[in-house]
Amino acid sequence: MTEEKKRIKENDSDNSWSQWGPYITERQWGTVREDYSPDGKSWEYTTHDTAPSKAYRWGEEGIGGICDNNQILCLAIGLWNGKDKMIKERLFGLTHEEGNHGEDVKEYYYYLDNTPSHSYMKMLYKYPQSEFPYSKLLEENKKRNRKDPEYELPDTGVFDDNKYFDVFIEYAKASQKDILIKITLYNRGNESADLTLIPQLWFRNTWAWGYDDYKPIIKHHRDSVLLAGHRTLKNYYLYYNGNPNPVFCDNETNVKKLYNVKNTAGYFKDGINDFLINNNAESINPNESGTKAGLIYKLNIDGNGSHTLNLRLTFGENHSPFKDYEKIFNKRKKESDEYYNELQAIVKSEDAKKIQRQAYAGLLWSKQFYYYDIPQWLEGDPAQPPPPKERLDGRNSNWFHLNNFDIISMPDKWEYPWYAAWDLAFHCIALAKIDSNFAKKQLKLLTHEWYMHPNGELPAYEWNFNDVNPPVHAWAALKVYNIDKSQNNNEGDRNFLETIFLKLLLNFTWWVNREDADKRNIFQGGFLGLDNITIFDRSSGEHLEQADGTSWMAMYSLNMMRISLELAKYNPVYQSTATKFLEHFLYIAGAMTNIGGRGIDLWDEEDGFFYDVLHTPDDKQIKLKVRSLVGLIPLLAVEVIEPEIITFCPDFTRRMDWFLNYRKDLSNLVS
Repeated sequence: MTEEKKRIKENDSDNSWSQWGPYITERQWGTVREDYSPDGKSWEYTTHDTAPSKAYRWGEEGIGGICDNNQILCLAIGLWNGKDKMIKERLFGLTHEEGNHGEDVKEYYYYLDNTPSHSYMKMLYKYPQSEFPYSKLLEENKKRNRKDPEYELPDTGVFDDNKYFDVFIEYAKASQKDILIKITLYNRGNESADLTLIPQLWFRNTWAWGYDDYKPIIKHHRDSVLLAGHRTLKNYYLYYNGNPNPVFCDNETNVKKLYNVKNTAGYFKDGINDFLINNNAESINPNESGTKAGLIYKLNIDGNGSHTLNLRLTFGENHSPFKDYEKIFNKRKKESDEYYNELQAIVKSEDAKKIQRQAYAGLLWSKQFYYYDIPQWLEGDPAQPPPPKERLDGRNSNWFHLNNFDIISMPDKWEYPWYAAWDLAFHCIALAKIDSNFAKKQLKLLTHEWYMHPNGELPAYEWNFNDVNPPVHAWAALKVYNIDKSQNNNEGDRNFLETIFLKLLLNFTWWVNREDADKRNIFQGGFLGLDNITIFDRSSGEHLEQADGTSWMAMYSLNMMRISLELAKYNPVYQSTATKFLEHFLYIAGAMTNIGGRGIDLWDEEDGFFYDVLHTPDDKQIKLKVRSLVGLIPLLAVEVIEPEIITFCPDFTRRMDWFLNYRKDLSNLVS
């Protein structure tokens, strides 16, 4: 067994190798969580330009950052080329209203490597040597319409003549709480260029909200060492080489700058930025302590040259932090190669191996600490101004039970820095190949009582938890179960499968009761996660009978039937639930073709295609003859019942035979 596999197996213990990871998002600004506006315009409430000065309530952001799994202590890098209006410490992009194709990150960065335990990680960020063209990107994209191409960073000319820096950020863990950090800076241009690098260490602000005023501290411990002390984490030490200028401030909102609050003293979140950009010595703490610290390295890098800086973040002191540094890095790189070589043993193409490995890196880098407590978000915090009364009846206000505080796989940590129910289901299938335990935990997460609505609905995504995503959770659970089974000598985790199944019974019932308005086994659903699938918004307007929504439910029925049959191998009682879902599938299939006039004829015999049907208030039915993915989704609702099932499940087989013989109208719809 490779060393990385051993670490993955240890991840279920308290002494987990995943206590630290790439759990910092790339964009906390513009998110619903940080929006306390009366109108719900999240993109406008906390912007990219106010982010440097505003302490976040629900999470932290950074470039190539890491944190512990409760996001108490964070580390990420800042950069300054001597020309920008602000330190580059977060990724820039356009909001939904600014981009001609919606929200859009305008940076160049690449996830290059990662292991499931995060024992070794590597990413690349490309930083221009000229002033970053914030205004140019904004103004040019706002001029363009949806038919125009997007105006991208290379279009501005900032990468011409290779005048940019490649910033490689690497992490290697010596142990669970001992992390080596290597930052390598390449000047890709022919001329020497100045670059200021600022590794930053800070605590997430947990003290300003009125629940617990305990405030941790980061201070200069001794030469080349910072001490970060916290009552829960205890003492972490950041060791560094070279001769930077250590500076300190607090992760606090600069209310004087943002809200013009007079007579406000302190060293705020933007203190390091103001010290470096504006030469404001009063913005940093002369006592060399605070809740945020930065190491300012002022460098000049030769043309086509490079510079490397080493740091080490450890729990407890290490009096020779760089003695075994390269040895550990090389060891973790080698172990990462061994792990992926074994995983990719059957992959013949070297290019395919590289693509797959980097794809896994992207998946693993996109884990994020996600914190969102709806009751507190709705009602506000004791030490802060009360939220506007509109939010009590606004977005997510009926999810009063929801309290999320976990490491979750994100679709993307900039454009989608929040989980989405059906995206997560797909992620888990890929994750199961490399870390099946994590995949199983992710699937179970959304079915916990503090995620799933009391009525059985799964939370869609933070922009609107009420929206409806395709019900693929059962399908993903079964896929993950089988992948995990193949990795464990054909021994399946039945506790996982049964736990998921029992919770999904509630979700299935919610679908039947809430999304089948006319009780005809034809489903509506609305958004269904595919915002580009039709030419209009299906979450509003007239009553719409959906070909894809109905097909997803047919597939859901088959998935639940298959899970029941798997569980029935060990507990015969599940044969009855398998029968229930088989019959439900056949009723849905019959309704889609309007057998007996009891459904809606979504099938068009002349065109040979499925269409949505608009149901008007005067009871007319209009087929929306737009050929799109809507009409192809029915092809997904397929399941095969193998002969061995017939042997193991006699009660199910008896009922199935009866149904196929006496309900020819329905049985003729299937092979």
